[in-house]
Amino acid sequence: MKIIIFTHPSFLNSQSMPRFANMIEKGMRARGHDVEIWSPVAFFYRLPVAQHLKKWPGYIDQFLIFPQQVRTRLRRVKSDILFVFADQALGPWVPLVSSFPHVIHVHDFMALRSALGEFPQNPTTWTGRVYQHYIRNGFIKGKNFISISCKTQQDLTRLLGNTQPNISAVIYNGLNYPFTPLISDRAFQILVDSGLSVPREGFLMHVGGNQWYKNRLGVLSIYKAYCEQIPNPLPLWMIGGRPTSELLLESSSLDPKGKVIFLQGIDSEALNAAYTLSRALIFPSLAEGFGWPIAEAMACGCPVLTTGEAPMTEVAGDVATYIPPMPHGTGREEWAHNAAKSLLDLLGRDSVKAAEIRERSIRHAQSFTPEKALDAYEGVYRSIIDTARSP
Repeated sequence: MKIIIFTHPSFLNSQSMPRFANMIEKGMRARGHDVEIWSPVAFFYRLPVAQHLKKWPGYIDQFLIFPQQVRTRLRRVKSDILFVFADQALGPWVPLVSSFPHVIHVHDFMALRSALGEFPQNPTTWTGRVYQHYIRNGFIKGKNFISISCKTQQDLTRLLGNTQPNISAVIYNGLNYPFTPLISDRAFQILVDSGLSVPREGFLMHVGGNQWYKNRLGVLSIYKAYCEQIPNPLPLWMIGGRPTSELLLESSSLDPKGKVIFLQGIDSEALNAAYTLSRALIFPSLAEGFGWPIAEAMACGCPVLTTGEAPMTEVAGDVATYIPPMPHGTGREEWAHNAAKSLLDLLGRDSVKAAEIRERSIRHAQSFTPEKALDAYEGVYRSIIDTARSP
């Protein structure tokens, strides 16, 4: 197959989507396919503009200049080429190639659903609502979709309205690093070599950025309640984005027995070691497209405490400990108290039960390999091309 992948421009400095597109590119080339990347380049974006206005010249490059370049390139394109959109947020470009074989990878709809008022805890500006409307008006012109979870697929079906796609498949993500349980001494040494002080009694951890739906304040609320219920609480490692002033203020109000350590710049090897030694991953997300840290933790045998809603339940199956979503508004203190009790129950398992959950977690995580995902992508891609070629 000849595959052309649309992906986000490199000048946006995002990480997850280019990494995803790179996985597809390398995986399809390894399977013998001819792959090309189409992406906007910076022209207006390079002009000297105040940082808070920088996105506007970027929009010109993406949505005015790039479409003209695509139209020019399409004059030399054969009809049996497959166009792959690495993200549904690239929707404005979908109408350009909607008459060609194409497929759209769908990750999550947090931004669009926020713009529609479905998440009152994350209000959207009017410009944000216009932008999300623009994206939606583009991707609904698509005919073939691959969602990363059943929850994302359900949201897609609802957002497409009366539009009926030819293909709407669910293919779970493959882990982008070979997470696996390490020998404890090896894991300990990796973390020490990374400059970390590792308590021998272990620690709790959370992995995630500062996006509202990651609910880092909720993590701290659970940890605060946990510290109040036990004389010698484990420290909490919060791995991800640099803490906001709100997070720092919340962490400063904790019981003196507790300790929160914010960590940034942790590479995959050190993260693997942290999952191996951690007593539990606390992951009370309000929403996700998939939930990478859940699968990563399970692959390392780390117990998981997470929200009992899809897609977290899809990823964790029957091996996680589930808690209700944190309520919006009142009731957060009671929620945190009950979640802390669930955490204590998890940590208090006897050795036999803990070993059983560990082994089941590792086996369950074997569902999320890049090879399985890429094989499934290739199957959908071939189906689309075969349908386009048939009379």
